[in-house]
Amino acid sequence: MATNSGAIDTNPASWCAVELALFDCWGQEQGQSIEALLNLEELTGQFHYSAVLGTENVATFEKQAKQFTALEFCDFKVKVTDNLETDRQNIEFLKHLPIKGLRIRLDANNLWKTAAEVVTYLKSLGFHFFAIEEPLQVGDYEGCQQISQQLGLPIILDESFLRIEQFKHLQADPQSWIINIRISKMGGILRSLAIAAEAKAMGLPIIIGAQVGETSILTRAALTLVNHYRDILLAQEGAFGTYLLERDITDTPLMFGKCGRLDTQPISGQPGLGLTLAQST
Repeated sequence: MATNSGAIDTNPASWCAVELALFDCWGQEQGQSIEALLNLEELTGQFHYSAVLGTENVATFEKQAKQFTALEFCDFKVKVTDNLETDRQNIEFLKHLPIKGLRIRLDANNLWKTAAEVVTYLKSLGFHFFAIEEPLQVGDYEGCQQISQQLGLPIILDESFLRIEQFKHLQADPQSWIINIRISKMGGILRSLAIAAEAKAMGLPIIIGAQVGETSILTRAALTLVNHYRDILLAQEGAFGTYLLERDITDTPLMFGKCGRLDTQPISGQPGLGLTLAQST
């Protein structure tokens, strides 16, 4: 893998697919879970997922927020639009729903160009968010650090953190950062585990992210990482399954239920990834 690190850097999701297929095949042959193959503890207990609210329009936002509230979610990731009136309306709506222990983090998707713009905008929203993801252009660590210091909230790095070598940008001020680890973005489980280990050594918390519309295969792969690094985990995304997909790749999709919970008992200790492909795939 080290020999081909450059190719993996260029095509991380492709290598992730290959690696997961190999681990699943190996596990099936050996009758061992992927955790056992990696000498990690077996999956245990429940995992809790965040609600994710997009920016389609106010009506859609409010409808989805009500649906998540009915499921008793309390942890929300909210996309911002740079339309102050719309974003204020969305946050106000969420604030006044009957949600106990409401926690909101924002995702800006590299929306702004300067730290000053971000600071002014977030102050105008009138809510104490626990973090913001990718507020500036990709790789603007200095600007993000300024935002963190001025607002007193950490910056979640997603597009700005793809490889373990990028920890060098975070060493001077580790309290300013949260790493968003997506298995496919990082290039597979082994790379993701290495990044999580380094994050823990530096005192950095992590969020386990998810691709929009991912199948249960990536949901399952992420559980290996979350299970081993619960002590530095701030939030977990994914497990939407057929809430979003017309069909999943397995007949028993891994999906969150009430309160965003997913119980791992049915797949814990099962060979490979523990999933059976749907006959129609």
